[in-house]
Amino acid sequence: MIELAASFDEQFASIAPFVLYLLIGSIVFVETGILLGFFLPGDSILFSAGLVAAAHGEVNIVILVTVIFIAAFFGDQVGFVLGRLVGRPYLERHTSPRIQQMIARSERFYEQTGWWAVVAARFFPWVRTFVPPIAGASKMNYYKFLSANALGALLWGVGITLAGYYAASLPWVKNWSYAIAAFFITASLVSALVNYLRHRR
Repeated sequence: MIELAASFDEQFASIAPFVLYLLIGSIVFVETGILLGFFLPGDSILFSAGLVAAAHGEVNIVILVTVIFIAAFFGDQVGFVLGRLVGRPYLERHTSPRIQQMIARSERFYEQTGWWAVVAARFFPWVRTFVPPIAGASKMNYYKFLSANALGALLWGVGITLAGYYAASLPWVKNWSYAIAAFFITASLVSALVNYLRHRR
């Protein structure tokens, strides 16, 4: 990610601050809220945005991370609503046993493990684009999704951007965003395993 971020750093360095805020916010929103944005390298773009803010005094880091948080939060909210309003009716029109079993399994997963999954998904390219609409289609509790979405946007969007911002002066900062990701990914897997064993019993 560091090498890719460096290339984005060079491209973003000459952009006016307002345009940079708008560009980064748009990329984050599209990647998290619109399925067609799954290919965007969000982690590298966030890290490089932090590098640019550290190197160029005209870029306000507070404004930058605020824009990123809002874009990441509302991106996932849009994905969730689209899954609930469009994805669920589409699935319910298919009455085959296989589809119904898939729906039932998804609902159980998001009821038992969905909160951790939504947070952890932020740190997986591609996965973070598809988890919100699947959560919506699976009728995950809205308020559980809301809290997980807010925390995920904070840890991923703000966290990785700040990691880039402080990386130049504090090299160890590069790793703490990955430590956070590892914690939530591990917690998600452990929670899924516990619920699976409980269900079997």
